[in-house]
Amino acid sequence: MLRQFELIEAVKAYDPTADEALLNRAYVYAMKMHGSQLRASGDPYFAHPIQVAGILTDYKLDTATIVTALLHDVVEDTSATRDDIAGMFGEEVAVLVEGVTKLSRLELQAEHTRQAENLRKFILAISRDVRVLLVKLADRLHNMRTLQFVKPEKRERISRETLEVYAPLGRSIGIHSIASELEELAFTHLNPTAKTAIERRLEALKLEHGRAIDGVASEVERVLSEAGLKANVYGRQKTPYSIWRKLQRKSVGFSSLSDIYGFRVIVEAEDDCYRALGVIHREWPMVPERFKDFISTPKSNNYRSLHTTVVGPRGLRIEMQIRTEDMDRIAEDGVAAHWRYKNHSYGFDREAMEQGGGRDPLQNLRHLVQVIEHGEGGEDWVEHAKLEMYLDQVFVFTPKGQLVTLPRGGMPLDFAYAVHTEVGDTAVGVKVNGELKPMRTPLQNGDVVEIIRGSKREVPADWRSLTVTGRARSAIRRHIRTSEREEFIKLGRVALDQTLGRVDKTLTDVSLKPVLELLAVASDDDLFEGLGRGRLSPTTAAEILFPALKGRLKAGPEKQRIEGDKARLFVRGGGLTPGVTVHFGQCCTPVPGDRIVGILEPESGLTVHTIDCQTLAAFADDDSVWHDLQWTPQAETDAVAAARIRATIRNAPGVLGQVTTLIGEAGGNIINLSMAHRQQDFFDVDVDVEVEDAKHATMIMAALRANPSVDSVERARGE
Repeated sequence: MLRQFELIEAVKAYDPTADEALLNRAYVYAMKMHGSQLRASGDPYFAHPIQVAGILTDYKLDTATIVTALLHDVVEDTSATRDDIAGMFGEEVAVLVEGVTKLSRLELQAEHTRQAENLRKFILAISRDVRVLLVKLADRLHNMRTLQFVKPEKRERISRETLEVYAPLGRSIGIHSIASELEELAFTHLNPTAKTAIERRLEALKLEHGRAIDGVASEVERVLSEAGLKANVYGRQKTPYSIWRKLQRKSVGFSSLSDIYGFRVIVEAEDDCYRALGVIHREWPMVPERFKDFISTPKSNNYRSLHTTVVGPRGLRIEMQIRTEDMDRIAEDGVAAHWRYKNHSYGFDREAMEQGGGRDPLQNLRHLVQVIEHGEGGEDWVEHAKLEMYLDQVFVFTPKGQLVTLPRGGMPLDFAYAVHTEVGDTAVGVKVNGELKPMRTPLQNGDVVEIIRGSKREVPADWRSLTVTGRARSAIRRHIRTSEREEFIKLGRVALDQTLGRVDKTLTDVSLKPVLELLAVASDDDLFEGLGRGRLSPTTAAEILFPALKGRLKAGPEKQRIEGDKARLFVRGGGLTPGVTVHFGQCCTPVPGDRIVGILEPESGLTVHTIDCQTLAAFADDDSVWHDLQWTPQAETDAVAAARIRATIRNAPGVLGQVTTLIGEAGGNIINLSMAHRQQDFFDVDVDVEVEDAKHATMIMAALRANPSVDSVERARGE
């Protein structure tokens, strides 16, 4: 724990003008107010805010932020009030402490509502002052460092929230160093088996290539020096969690990842970045399609660097990141890198940031505020917000040359809503690089996109499947919410009728007033809509209507299998007209969470395929048979589906057993297994696994990819 004088010295080292008396007063006040309180580890509680303040001194933040860190828990956990803080430490500190305190209080709410409300209030607070986020990130980092003292169930909840909310928010303002440590700590608690497996693979690679890798940095420095460029080159190893994410995203084995070892080339000026790139490309062959220029087109969190992969010294594929010292500091510390001493005061230097090509650090968070304004709340809003926070990007242009940044996989509707909500609401078609293209076309770096607009604001509900950004999805959802209401009212009425029907009761001549009063619902239609959307339980409503039935209303099976004539329960959208047969394609085995389309054929009816099924190529020239579909809420919460996973594994004793065990440990139920192309070294295996959704299937495949006996894993995507 930092002693009082050590904390003061740490702040004064970068800010000679710091208010020493204010810092001393805050340190003593925190110790006094927390008094004899203890943490789960048994340590004095006041050690926590002092450590949080210490973390923020590493990022050279201003005095108000350090004082806020020292006081961030006193209003929540002691008798201190906001007025006390304002009177002793000033209004600026009081506002910051209040922002952090509100977030902490939200964490005590029920699990069902806590995360959505936490994230909503969090975004609104930090969109006004980023220092609230900086304090909360440091608070979460210290809590994660000591998480081993917390009960297992709470450990898992906190770790999952850290991965899904705090680490992405950290990356959205560019603080890579904190975000990366949060991810690794959360990964340790959520999936220790996978982390251990990856660490063992990394150790094996180090033994195999360690000597060659050690010589790369000096070799690159020598080549650049001979070309007249002064550079510092150092290597880095990809973290276990970043490897795990790549195994989840890409259908490749561990050995196929080309950037496990990378090298940073630090040069003196921006021009030297491009000169160094030319020297490196002349010396070693570049790997095609692996070059990215984030200097001319910075990421939205102000990250700037050149990326390239080359077949370098000793034939190794290595990734190079070429940047200046300023770019490197911003890459690690993000928005925190812009606090500095200027004009006799210390604080955030917006002018220097903009001169360096940076953008408003809160721009990403303000996009999330728009999602809040358009969203409907609850878990749906949380998912939209998370989509906005994961920023694997592509860069496209309007016809007038304006740059628009989208997440990887973004489509024309995402582009339209990024330009303006009105453009998205009136979009009817798109031209990409001057050619008419389907609205389901994924956009690529450098595409010029022109949206064709209609005169009416008509957005089909099915178009949500043609977007990947939270901003677009929430805007579409807001636009079509009214037209959806009737459908959910019908679904809710049927659900309540079916529930009562199990005990020979009906809704006829029954007043719903007791249900409306107890569940705080305004009208019958609001009740049925809530039941249809799954927000309210038909069993609860039925027991309120007929109290004597309590305990007699047993729900049906928890999960229904997605198959056969039940297809209409699980998908909706274009083409689902009365009399049309609906079934799921066995070529690609769609599961909830996959983006899906329907192909309508006269003989076989409507077949549901994943958007990337290879069999769809046969219908590419006939737009009339394509129908955009989406999963119903019932499919996403009450169904299981069979996903076909195709793996190439080593032909050795026990390997197939390892594969089936890994699938079982990941919660998958194997319902069919077949082997093909058996050779001396490898063979292929197709496994049909019951999964809850596409995310579950992806997790199973990532677990398999981490096994050294598995060469490759992918979802079956059609023949």
